Amino acid sequence: MTYGDIAHALGSNAPRAVGRVLAYYGHAVTWWRVVPASGLPPQGHSRLALPRYLEEGTPLRCQVSEDDYRIALSSARLSYDHEIYSEVAP
Repeated sequence: MTYGDIAHALGSNAPRAVGRVLAYYGHAVTWWRVVPASGLPPQGHSRLALPRYLEEGTPLRCQVSEDDYRIALSSARLSYDHEIYSEVAP
């Protein structure tokens, strides 16, 4: 999911707030699963995230090196009809 996807699932328009929460508490969650809308891995953590993506089978594109790749969001992203969005007010 992107920061914006999580904000949307929470009924918020504040993706930067999601990033702020992850900056403080991200060590306790699967932080590598939250990415910017560009599909780039979390800033400064591409080498730490790559083994996790490979282990989980996360679809990648443009993988040049451990530091230069993107997540294929078109394949990896949860669709907006996923149950996680069912509680969001329109």
